[in-house]
Amino acid sequence: MELRSGGVGSQPVGRRMDGDSRDGGGGGCCKDAGSEDYENLPTSASVSTHMTAGAMAGILEHTVMYPVDSVKTRMQSLYPDPKAQYTSIYGALKKIMQTEGFWRPLRGLNVMMTGAGPAHAMYFACYENMKRTLNDVFNHQGNSHLANGIAGSLATLLHDAVMNPAEVVKQRLQMYNSQHQSALSCIRTVWRTEGLGAFYRSYTTQLTMNIPFQSIHFITYEFLQEQVNPRRDYNPQSHIISGGLAGALAAAATTPLDVCKTLLNTQENMALSLANVSGRLSGMVNAFRTVYQLNGLAGYFKGIQARVIYQIPSTAISWSVYEFFKYFLTKRQLETRTPY
Repeated sequence: MELRSGGVGSQPVGRRMDGDSRDGGGGGCCKDAGSEDYENLPTSASVSTHMTAGAMAGILEHTVMYPVDSVKTRMQSLYPDPKAQYTSIYGALKKIMQTEGFWRPLRGLNVMMTGAGPAHAMYFACYENMKRTLNDVFNHQGNSHLANGIAGSLATLLHDAVMNPAEVVKQRLQMYNSQHQSALSCIRTVWRTEGLGAFYRSYTTQLTMNIPFQSIHFITYEFLQEQVNPRRDYNPQSHIISGGLAGALAAAATTPLDVCKTLLNTQENMALSLANVSGRLSGMVNAFRTVYQLNGLAGYFKGIQARVIYQIPSTAISWSVYEFFKYFLTKRQLETRTPY
């Protein structure tokens, strides 16, 4: 991105932070009174800036959207309890709060916040640095969508290594009539009864889902930025629009994998019993087979509405918060080095 703030119609006054060497066409962002202050900002943000901005983006993204994520997990249940069948996100949230308590949709939020900070810090730092490196290799003149997709895939390996255990705990706490009352008790029970491997039982499925998800996500985001913000200014509106649309497309395309991941994470007792699965279900192939056995093709798209509705604001929040902190922290670093 180019480190400059504003809306539509600005003049080019800033310098790019991501090593993008393209000449921006029209369609930049509007020049404000202080935009000249940003002319001398460094061309690339530091790794610590990427990590700090990424951590803030991850924490805020998952915090704000967590109640909808809880509904999504329940709507992906293959054989839900009659008391936990929902037809809409609003109806589900209302029913959960009325029957299970006002704070029930937030159960597991603490473990998600704990994992989201370091996971997104590594995720964005890896993406930015790999994107810059691979763009130099694939396309010396500017932006390469192949480079963006590969960079997003590599960043996902680090992100999921941290987030997968948090996802396991979070989703077990989100399920209806969960036996776990807190994240700590869930961790202890899973560790004692299923072992360390339980926290990574869905890791291969998570990667199988998130690598295409993040590839689609980053390629779409960077493509849309080229269309609505070709100068790569700091432009909150363009980050929100590009992030939201990229998240929606990626979420819809990877819903079948998300359903399988949820089944592996939750080990839904009734579903496994009906599918004649003894012990614990493991492996993506077995998860795909079980979903089809119980619900047919429609089973792969359970909760798609909730997933897309969750991802639109989720990725919009993530990108807008990330770009803001990246912009703000780099500006502050420059100011501390500038003699007055």
